[in-house]
Amino acid sequence: MLQLLRRAICLVLALTAAVAHANVVVVLNSRDATVSLLDQVTHQEIGSLPVGKEPHHLMATPDNKSLIVASAVSNELIFLDPRTGQMQRRIPDIIDPYQIGFSPDSKWFVSNALRLDRVDIYAYDGKDLKLNKRVPLAKMPSHMAFTRDSRMVFITLQGSDQVSAIDLTTQAVKWTMPVGKLPAGIAMTPDEKYLLVGIMGSDYVEVIDWRTQQTVKRIKAGAGAHNFRLTGDKRFIFVSNRVSNTINIIDQEKLENVGTIDVPGGPDCMELTDDGKTLWVTLRWIKKVAVIDVPSKKVIQMIPVGRSPHGVYFINHSPR
Repeated sequence: MLQLLRRAICLVLALTAAVAHANVVVVLNSRDATVSLLDQVTHQEIGSLPVGKEPHHLMATPDNKSLIVASAVSNELIFLDPRTGQMQRRIPDIIDPYQIGFSPDSKWFVSNALRLDRVDIYAYDGKDLKLNKRVPLAKMPSHMAFTRDSRMVFITLQGSDQVSAIDLTTQAVKWTMPVGKLPAGIAMTPDEKYLLVGIMGSDYVEVIDWRTQQTVKRIKAGAGAHNFRLTGDKRFIFVSNRVSNTINIIDQEKLENVGTIDVPGGPDCMELTDDGKTLWVTLRWIKKVAVIDVPSKKVIQMIPVGRSPHGVYFINHSPR
């Protein structure tokens, strides 16, 4: 019996060490209320842990010491170790945090309450959050993008087919403009001339001159254009297309679609390795994560995870 106990203890210690030293990929399983931890090298699951209901999106704190998981239905934020995925702490009473983001100057933490049709703005002191303003919006605030100077945050409104701009200085809505059906992901071009909006109810990326509130172009993408992931050199940006089961590559200087990657199962959130060679993508409809070799534009691995995988993160990612 003592020998068996010793073996069990050794096994636990070995597993703990493996998790501690692995390049951990964190995947949010929205319908299972769990997080899957994957080894980035072996592509094997090395652990899982329960979190609050409907974890959709995640992001690191500005100091990269914690990874925040936003559990929308459980109304809480869960802080994980970004290297190991292990639990650090929980913050309750953050109401309906569907999508989250820090302003570039780290002063503000913005939470889109998709079910409640509002945006909550919190002051952030490097550790704690303090609610500063609740900003009511039209239906279903979804994704967000900031200006580099942290003065503005732009919010897509899936339920009313609009984009709103919130002035973070006054924390009031500055303008709202119509866009295509079911706008989802939103990203600022590196020169800050335009916003790119994934039009999930159609098959294009809408290009907006945000200073004049005018649409200047529609870039043909795949059906269900949804979310974005910037490349490290910032020249290109990936857009996932949930319906057509593809990922497009957009040239942000030419504002053109310059490539397509076939990915089954409803590609959604993406994470890119720091060398720019490998793209990890959650597949919402088939309970898997795809690993893509970017140079060849081929899926090289499909990894089983939980139901409706959404956000994905690893610490050795390329710049966003």
